[in-house]
Amino acid sequence: MDHRKIEVERAHKTGKTYHRLRALPSTSPRQPNCTCQGSGVFILKDHLPKDQYDDIVKRRAEEYRKHHIRTSSSLNRLIFAPSNSPLQYPIQGFTVVPLRKTLIPGLALHAAKRQNYKVTLSVSSGVLAIEALGEGDKEGQGEKEITVQSTSLSDLNNLLGQITYTSTVYRMRTGDLAHFTFEHHEAVFPIVIQQTSVPVLYDIGNDINYRVTIVTKTFLRYTELQVLISSIRTYYKDIKIIIADDSLEPQKVNGSNIEQYIMPPAQGWFAGRNLAVSQVTTKYFLWVDDDFLFTDQTKIENLVEVMEATPELDVVGGSVAGHGQFYFSLVYEEGNGEDGGCLNRKGAVKYQPVPGFPTCSFTSGVVNLFLGRTDAVRKVGFDPRLKRVAHSEFFMDGLGSLLVASCSHVSIDHQPRIENAKYSSFRNQKSKDAEDKLAHHFFKNHLKCVRYG
Repeated sequence: MDHRKIEVERAHKTGKTYHRLRALPSTSPRQPNCTCQGSGVFILKDHLPKDQYDDIVKRRAEEYRKHHIRTSSSLNRLIFAPSNSPLQYPIQGFTVVPLRKTLIPGLALHAAKRQNYKVTLSVSSGVLAIEALGEGDKEGQGEKEITVQSTSLSDLNNLLGQITYTSTVYRMRTGDLAHFTFEHHEAVFPIVIQQTSVPVLYDIGNDINYRVTIVTKTFLRYTELQVLISSIRTYYKDIKIIIADDSLEPQKVNGSNIEQYIMPPAQGWFAGRNLAVSQVTTKYFLWVDDDFLFTDQTKIENLVEVMEATPELDVVGGSVAGHGQFYFSLVYEEGNGEDGGCLNRKGAVKYQPVPGFPTCSFTSGVVNLFLGRTDAVRKVGFDPRLKRVAHSEFFMDGLGSLLVASCSHVSIDHQPRIENAKYSSFRNQKSKDAEDKLAHHFFKNHLKCVRYG
């Protein structure tokens, strides 16, 4: 919070006393930066290459500045409704298409009898006009500010009901603040400037095979993959299975309704996830690891039921034998613009139950058995720079975009571990990947620190 001094001025107008509040620059110290506290804390700048540190910090600051340009809006400003105001105006829900003339709803003045009534409306990212003029005067037609006055309150309100707004900026999503004044009264209300979106709908039919695609990523584990496929076919003989395969020497995976996509060798887990999900044509996909094992408790329909009953949900996880119902919370503090933000991941945190499903709760991230809403997950995507050490990172990137839940009534087994020296040699490179990942978070996510708890 930016501490400010408030100067109160007394003024007299039309026989009444009112207060004008003016914000002055703060002389108090800057608000302390965020911190990651407790065990498991990583200070990310300590994991940057020393010889590149200054250049990386400079480039990150520039990218963060551009990020704010893309994501900030005048609509983020805190606005307080004036008390005892005679001005009527829309406080929420007024949205316009860029560059398109739109009638402003709800403008009116409710004032006691006067010889003359005069109101002014001004904007910054558009122009104003009156569609049709009756009795009364107007100034600034087609400009950023328009003044309407009349000796008749009803005539003035009639004119206010015909004021239009046309944005003069073309953006997909931005906004404007309109200033509406009468005598010493002033109100500010938001105008959302947003291009309308075309709906993307999926026909889910009446069969699970039209609703869900099973996707997995494999690398040097064809024995485990075949066991997984066999277990899937025990319960879902016709459902489509998509496999992203970056093995060093790919082998053909045979079977009905299986799509195997061969990648360049050792591209990594998230690159494979991106490829597999990009080929899904159903509303949902079920992500499974290639060494999982379907059981009679792996009921995809139960996860679909939760998603269909809760349209806001994007990801619903289950539980995995040996790991249980793994889920976690993510708490992000923006911090200051120079040092970056702080992210705390804490295991086994639920927010609240999913309505109608007592075995399911909202959370931030889940285990590797999850049903994803295809279009929502694609919008977040999986960072292909993360090859071997990655899972929480998808949910970090989706924080604020994806609504996630974890359910205990759907589970899957884990196959017994098979010794695989070549596979293990790649997995054993995780320590270097973990170090690179921390440096990646410093720049990409503009983070100062991460705590894993």
